[in-house]
Amino acid sequence: MEKKNELYTGKAKSVYATEDPDRLIMFFRNDTSAFDGKKVAQLDRKGMVNNKFNAFIMEKLAAAGIPTHFERLLSDQESLVKRMNMIPLECVVRNRAAGSICRRLGVEEGMELNPPTFEFFLKDDKLGDPMVNEHHIRSFGWCAPEHVEKMKELTFRVNDILKSLFLDGKMLLVDYKLEFGLFKGELLLGDEFSPDGCRLWDAETREKMDKDRFRQDLGNVIEAYEAVGKRLGVTF
Repeated sequence: MEKKNELYTGKAKSVYATEDPDRLIMFFRNDTSAFDGKKVAQLDRKGMVNNKFNAFIMEKLAAAGIPTHFERLLSDQESLVKRMNMIPLECVVRNRAAGSICRRLGVEEGMELNPPTFEFFLKDDKLGDPMVNEHHIRSFGWCAPEHVEKMKELTFRVNDILKSLFLDGKMLLVDYKLEFGLFKGELLLGDEFSPDGCRLWDAETREKMDKDRFRQDLGNVIEAYEAVGKRLGVTF
């Protein structure tokens, strides 16, 4: 698959056109950032680790019946994906309290949330990705009502699948975000699933094994990402 012109560059990935108008190449860079781009760094091997980790997770989800945009790995840092019209929302599920929900609601980090919470956030870096609700989504036309319900359904199905997968690797899936888009009218899971977009703790020690290591200057960020993958059986 030939990589053509760059269509989009984000904080950690770039997207390129191909000779197939329905397919794109997603390139995982070594860039990492936090706090809406206020903290940035280059981390060696990050693009390769996240690309292969994402491929592993997307294949697991597809095998469990979750429709995704992922097609196949092309190289250490590149994947082939379907070209979608992305919905400008993040779907966040929290199984335990961590991050912004602790600051917003004054709850203790690590508190188990039963049932898990679900939140929508608008994807807009300039506004700090504000939390929104279904009334906002309808009023501003960000997404059709039937797709709102489908995104919630799929996000909770992903939770059931991945909580079990990570627990088998002696890890807790604390929270995560998903993004969706439309491919020829069908709602598909898009973007990526990697330790960049979720929180993972060691089930016994509660050691953080995700991007909080970068946010909180804990060090060994990529080593932690690789450790997560190896517990699941990812080959780097």
